[in-house]
Amino acid sequence: MSRVLFPAILALAFSLHAQTAPDAADLTKLLKDFLAGASRNDAAMHDRFWADDLIYTSSAGRRMGKADIMRDERSADPPKAGALATVYSAEDIRIQQYGDTAIIAFRLSGTTERAGTAEINNYLNTGTFLKRNGKWQAVSWQSTKIPSLENRQRP
Repeated sequence: MSRVLFPAILALAFSLHAQTAPDAADLTKLLKDFLAGASRNDAAMHDRFWADDLIYTSSAGRRMGKADIMRDERSADPPKAGALATVYSAEDIRIQQYGDTAIIAFRLSGTTERAGTAEINNYLNTGTFLKRNGKWQAVSWQSTKIPSLENRQRP
């Protein structure tokens, strides 16, 4: 009996894991679209991504809300030709969904070209999203900078 029961339990476990984030494709697309927009300083994308009741804690320890982010975005000077630009991407994306609530954890990479050399900063980000009126938005965000190898403390 255990030869029959074990494969059935294993199949059930895999099917339950696959169903834990039924909106994973939509959430992944939203995240990637947001990062592309953030790379261009697209205020409209920030407005779409962040919920009005957002609580955001930056890697520098600054706590802010959507109004603060939007004020910073709208007051930023437009990028000048030839100015340094940072391109953001997400790696190791993990999504857990609980009905109309989802948690996205990922490694954010920000790449800036300086004099022909890529400067890369990495962060671990975790966001909590709510689906309201059919639309996912981030209501909570935490960013932690990953120290560069030369700045990490050795045991």
